[in-house]
Amino acid sequence: MRERLTDRIGRWLMFRFDPETAHGLAIKGLKSGSLPGAPADADPRLSVSVAGLSFPNPLGVAAGFDKNAEVPDALLRLGFGFTEIGTVTPRAQPGNPKPRIFRLAADRAVINRLGFNNEGHDAAWHRLDARHGTGIVGVNIGANKDTDDKAADYVAGLDRFYALASYFTVNISSPNTPGLRDLQTRDALADLLARVGEARVRKIEETGRRVPVFLKIAPDITEADLDDIVAEVLDKKIDGVIVSNTTLSRAGLAVDPAEAGGLSGAPLFERATIVLAKTRQRAGPDLALIGVGGVDSAETALTKIEAGADLVQLYTGMIYRGPTIAQRICAGLSEALDARGADGIGALRDLSVDAWASRPISPQ
Repeated sequence: MRERLTDRIGRWLMFRFDPETAHGLAIKGLKSGSLPGAPADADPRLSVSVAGLSFPNPLGVAAGFDKNAEVPDALLRLGFGFTEIGTVTPRAQPGNPKPRIFRLAADRAVINRLGFNNEGHDAAWHRLDARHGTGIVGVNIGANKDTDDKAADYVAGLDRFYALASYFTVNISSPNTPGLRDLQTRDALADLLARVGEARVRKIEETGRRVPVFLKIAPDITEADLDDIVAEVLDKKIDGVIVSNTTLSRAGLAVDPAEAGGLSGAPLFERATIVLAKTRQRAGPDLALIGVGGVDSAETALTKIEAGADLVQLYTGMIYRGPTIAQRICAGLSEALDARGADGIGALRDLSVDAWASRPISPQ
């Protein structure tokens, strides 16, 4: 499916505004119901069962777009198989000073240093509680910048949203909250995942419902770091890993604006896909993996799946490709299944894991 004229016009209009203002306008547009919805005849071959959840297709919206749970069902109506709200922290916080989002149009990329700006648990909880939709909505939980016990903030997020979340993402990978990525070190990660796991066991006993928990990691890690992360994920019985968040690397940019923050979009694709494949090699076939970073087409989504992803997510791709991107990617995935004679999208997972995993994680 080719890019629609409405996508091109919408992008031109949005790019007349600074990135953060444009994002606010996009949220308002989704609330208005004026954006084109997906056709009703979804391809059943794109359905995926992951961590006990049934996804109508493998494409989701990454956390960061809908930080405050304002438009989850509107995003699902665009054709996404799932969406993820947040990152939400226990208390509201303003994030870092503006300007804090920068477009790199020549690279189809964005740099952000938002710093977990959000309205806090209560605001997001009330919006999710008022939902009438039934689609899959994950909750990405994080820690307040000034908290003394970061792990306690994650436990608080799981407790608060347990009745409403389709799944949880434990986000320890943002580069914009001081000390957050330190939670990826083995001892800190072991403590965090143990406490989250204990909280989930308690909630299962209270509710009889088991909600999947995923861990979101950074792409700026070493092979040894990845060994430790996967070992702890498997040991603590975490359901999956999201690979990955933004990168601090500026390698390969056409234009480097010399702005601090995490880089997302097309330049992240190679690094994140290498880490994804290496994660699949270490984790084996059963752990759920979600591939993120540089997805903006059916080809890039399919590459993530072939490199080991059960599901894929995007955010920056929608900025540059427009709101019908989910429909176009799903149509392209269906065409790929036709061309290969495959019965389902899961049949294409892992076809190129070894090729991608053989490549080194490039230095920053």
